[in-house]
Amino acid sequence: MNNIQVSKNFKLKEFQCKDGNHQVRLDSQLLKKLQELRDRIGKPIIINSGYRTKEYNKLIGGSPNSQHLLGRAADISMTNMNPREVARVAEEIGFGGIGIYRDFLHVDVRKVRARWEG
Repeated sequence: MNNIQVSKNFKLKEFQCKDGNHQVRLDSQLLKKLQELRDRIGKPIIINSGYRTKEYNKLIGGSPNSQHLLGRAADISMTNMNPREVARVAEEIGFGGIGIYRDFLHVDVRKVRARWEG
């Protein structure tokens, strides 16, 4: 299900909620910027978390106003790359929200700039 190629390197199913119900929302700007990020770093990007239903977001302790609820955010990781390195490229591309964590990077396409470390 959702095994649809939505860009050169991403399939829709990569963005679906991890609750097992196959629900997905994907903002076109998020996809565009993630594909640009993938092209610029030249390495695969793993989508750890894309869209989240309200129930699933609450279950995993996500922010009640999370961009994941709108299909406008992704938590990503890359093999053999530090999240901080990837954040520099994400900054150049113009992601609205960038959160740097030890093992992954949060990126989103919110309108207001937000930066944090978790």
